[in-house]
Amino acid sequence: MTDPSGDKPVHDTDDPVFQPDGVFHPGTIPEDFRCGYVAIIGMPNVGKSTLLNALLGQKISIVTPKPQTTRHRLLGILTTDSYQTIFLDTPGMLEPKYLLQERMMEQVSLAIGDADVLLLLVDATKAASNAWLEQDAMVARLKETGTPAILIINKIDRVQKLAILPMIASYAGTGLFTEIIPVSALKRDGTAEILSALVKLLPRHPPLYPADIVSEQSERFFVSEIVREKVFLNCKEEIPYSTAVDIVEFKEREKGKTFIRGEIYVERDSQRGIVIGRDGAMLKKIGAAARREAESFLQHEVYLELHVKVREEWRRKGEWLDKMGYKTQ
Repeated sequence: MTDPSGDKPVHDTDDPVFQPDGVFHPGTIPEDFRCGYVAIIGMPNVGKSTLLNALLGQKISIVTPKPQTTRHRLLGILTTDSYQTIFLDTPGMLEPKYLLQERMMEQVSLAIGDADVLLLLVDATKAASNAWLEQDAMVARLKETGTPAILIINKIDRVQKLAILPMIASYAGTGLFTEIIPVSALKRDGTAEILSALVKLLPRHPPLYPADIVSEQSERFFVSEIVREKVFLNCKEEIPYSTAVDIVEFKEREKGKTFIRGEIYVERDSQRGIVIGRDGAMLKKIGAAARREAESFLQHEVYLELHVKVREEWRRKGEWLDKMGYKTQ
């Protein structure tokens, strides 16, 4: 039986860059090799997770049309023969209203503090309304860090290019950004330019992770995120924000399907009824979609069993946030 806990990290499905065992050996690392942490930050729903997936060339961060989907500081690793970039996808920056959001903002602060390079994302579709000016406080915060920063103007496929010129001029005037790069993360347009720009800012340093590791988060974590994504996509209004997912059992078998049992937590009985649905229809829909994606992610057949439980006001209780992995460091 292989790892029964689902706690092993996620590996790249392609061959490792340097050695067949995926480990860097002395003498194989170029003297000018670069390695460092890159924090992807911005307001909610500007496309940070979509950009991370595009830069890595595979999906490791869940994506939905709803803001505040990302709750954890998610680490994704891109390794080539000349650099290793360790991306930190972060929750959207906001004024916290309860303890969970406070801890999410602590994760943002930790990411900014750890970063060798900052990527600030703004939404090109906000150009006409000047809503992007709400990020002035964030720009001031970045100035205080002294960390090299690149501005990424995302979603340019949805606007006329002339519309973003005032935005570009305003941010250029701050003198904060080494480069300003318009992109469409959804279409992976501009990702090569981002990588070229940020690699120049990374310190010369040996790699920190084996070549075939794409994230230090466990398979168990990613399956819980897949289930949570399906809740976001299928449930409306407040339900997704009141929901957490815990994978309580993860058993890989040499023969047969991997058995995964997950618990979906909500805050009220009425929410539990909505997530389950009439005759269990909604839960079956969520489970079927999550199982398909989990199988694609794990490259193995999965038997996924889901249960819905009520944990009143879990978003405001430190002990439950600790259990769900939303811990302070």
